[in-house]
Order: sequence, then structure tokens, then C-alpha cells
Amino acid sequence: MAMTTISRPGTDEYDLYYERYLSKVPHQDVLQLLRDQVEVTCALLANVDESDADATYAPGKWSIKEVAGHIVDTERIMAYRLLRIARGDSTPLPGFEQDDYVRDGNFASRTLANLIEEFRLVRAATLALLQGLDGEALVRRGLADGKPVSARALAYIIAGHERHHLDILQQRYGLQT
Repeated sequence: MAMTTISRPGTDEYDLYYERYLSKVPHQDVLQLLRDQVEVTCALLANVDESDADATYAPGKWSIKEVAGHIVDTERIMAYRLLRIARGDSTPLPGFEQDDYVRDGNFASRTLANLIEEFRLVRAATLALLQGLDGEALVRRGLADGKPVSARALAYIIAGHERHHLDILQQRYGLQT
């Protein structure tokens, strides 16, 4: 039977590096947070004029489109890790270099509307995956980037990572809903 709520992971279920993301996740139902976040983030991005979407807040920083693309890529990678671990696959999973992914993501050639739609689709797939997992699958652990992590910790990392970048979009780029 599928879980309707996902309890917060213990600090032994993820690497200390990810505390920066988990600390941004309030003590609430992470599934509902993931549902709500997609609307908030998409509304924030939809307020950006396409002519401003390639802007950066400082030289060498990612553009708004690149931040959006990075959120999508990271969620897709974390959800893949979550799937493998939840299904009991004990194969160690590799890390990824976010700057390489952004550099090779070709986000400038896409519209912001297209990136928003991709984000909606990726989030829908993440939610569908999570809604089908039971308690046993959610607490399974595996290795990702050489570090132990549980499936449910990855759900919280996804939520916190998005929140981290939403904060950057609001604070550094001045975006508002």
C-alpha cells in the first residue's frame, strides 16, 4: 500500500552537505510541499519577461533560464536516484557536476515558457513516483556520489533544493510572484 505522507529523514540518512537544503523544508507533508512548490515556482518564473530571462545578477553567474534548467536537471537526477534506491538497487550511483550540466544544457536557446513546462512535467513524474512508494521503499538506502542516502531523504532534498534556488531568484534577481 502506498504512503500518503513521507516522514522527515534522520540526519543519518543523508550527507551533511544536504542539510543546507533540508533546513529549508518546513515540518509539513513533503508531498503537499512539492505540489505547492511547482505552482509557486512556475508563477515566479512566468512573471519574467522573455527578454530578461537570459540576465544574470553578476558576471559568471547563471541566467534565470539556467537556474530554471538546473532545477529541472537536478530534480530529474535526484528522482532517478530515488527510484533506484527505492527499488532496492544497490549499485552505487555517480555524482554529477552541476556547472557542466548548465554549460551543456543549451538553456539560452529555449524559451522560459518551455523550461516552465518541462519543470511541471518533471515534478508530476516525481510526485507520481513518490505517491507509489510504501514505507519500506522510502527508508531504503543506497550510495549516491559515494555517500549514503535514503529514498525519503532524496524527496526532501528535491524540495529543499528548489526552495534554495527560489530564494536566489527572489534575493539576487529580484523576482517576485
